[in-house]
Amino acid sequence: MRELFSLMKFGTKSALWAAIVNTIVAIIKTIAYLITGNVAMFAEMMHSFGDAANQIFVFIGSALSKKEPTERFPGGFGRLVNLVLLGAVLVVGVLAYETIVEGIHHISNAVHSEDWFWLNIGVLGFAAILEAIVLYKAMKEITEHLPKEETKGFKIIPQSYKHIKGAKAATKLVFLEDNVAVGGALLAMLAIIISTYTPFHSATGYASIIIGIALLLVVSRIFLDNAAGVLGVADVKMQARIGAKVLQHPKINDIQDLNVIKEGDHLHIELKVEVDSKMTIEEADDIRDYIEKRIYESIKNVTNVIIEFDEDDHHLTWIVPPEDGKN
Repeated sequence: MRELFSLMKFGTKSALWAAIVNTIVAIIKTIAYLITGNVAMFAEMMHSFGDAANQIFVFIGSALSKKEPTERFPGGFGRLVNLVLLGAVLVVGVLAYETIVEGIHHISNAVHSEDWFWLNIGVLGFAAILEAIVLYKAMKEITEHLPKEETKGFKIIPQSYKHIKGAKAATKLVFLEDNVAVGGALLAMLAIIISTYTPFHSATGYASIIIGIALLLVVSRIFLDNAAGVLGVADVKMQARIGAKVLQHPKINDIQDLNVIKEGDHLHIELKVEVDSKMTIEEADDIRDYIEKRIYESIKNVTNVIIEFDEDDHHLTWIVPPEDGKN
């Protein structure tokens, strides 16, 4: 139990903040829904509960994935975060379904009401502000590796969308969910205004369906990303980057094989290089130390590097594109 609590400090901070904020927001929305009975508020309530549950699981999973390898699990626990996220997807999927069903039911039974208008608008506006703060924290985590001048002010917004593919699995989930959360709150506010002041009284029902569909899109994206992570997906861009660094050593003639496998937030690297057949063990050991040092110094979250040597077959196997060789 002590080890479990000590690992919590390594959890994804944006997921923890998102879990706390969404729990508070979900409780506020629940109270508002029980008072008003507004279907758009119901959709937002379900959304916030789903996000809160997800992000608690994500925070715990991202922390446990940092556990050191054991004799029973020598490969480490890096993929645990992917497994947890696959479980979290089920929670969001069920809530998305309920949100869509409730929206369809409201469309067929829409009634005009101006009761509790400002309560609904106030709660959703407050929720949108809190969600936007969490979204900003996720953006900071996504762009933390970039120079500060590139993320100053509003520049962080396009940069975060540009670099979302390279974000950690947990941060990516928080980012995607809070995009839907902020957009959903604004959409729900618009739907309440329309249904209150125009004859289109079923607007909140349509808003509920749209929010549910947006949740399903997030579910599908997260499922595909983390299913690949559980299987062990290769990082092709990182392979090209490492290949270019390795070939800079004058005594390495070629790379016969290079695999960079994502283990949750970590990278597992397997490398087979070709060298002169007359090379001594001492020279090969020096090369191994050189490669490991270059990789560990320049690339974050590398758990281990396995290097094999083979004699040069005088046939070029590894070709690095010019743009990758510059990195």
